[in-house]
Amino acid sequence: MAHRLLIVDDELNHRKALAISLRLEGYDVLEAEDGIAALELLTEDEVDLAIVDLMMPGINGLDLCRRMRFRHPSVGIVLTSAYHLSERQLQRAEISVLGFLPKPFEMDELFAYLREKLPADVAAAEAAG
Repeated sequence: MAHRLLIVDDELNHRKALAISLRLEGYDVLEAEDGIAALELLTEDEVDLAIVDLMMPGINGLDLCRRMRFRHPSVGIVLTSAYHLSERQLQRAEISVLGFLPKPFEMDELFAYLREKLPADVAAAEAAG
């Protein structure tokens, strides 16, 4: 069974390109254009990991991460942005993300990152299947 990912990014072209690339790698991908849409999707669908853009109108990435931690604690979160955040800044924000990927990133870098962050038992089953 493929990991289900949620991409939350208000930049349509970036979100679509990322979703297509991830689907080609075998992931099941959901998309949300903002934090409100993401929270609505999470009430209906379960995801293993969310890739969340930091800078969005309305609910920004940090606020969305906090809300997701409270409402959906089992979802892993990777924060991404053109604005760099250090590990210390992420810790001080108290959002419990798995990590941070600065934009722009190479797709191979993202794929390697996801293989590292997603549970090994499911990743191994996907590789075998």
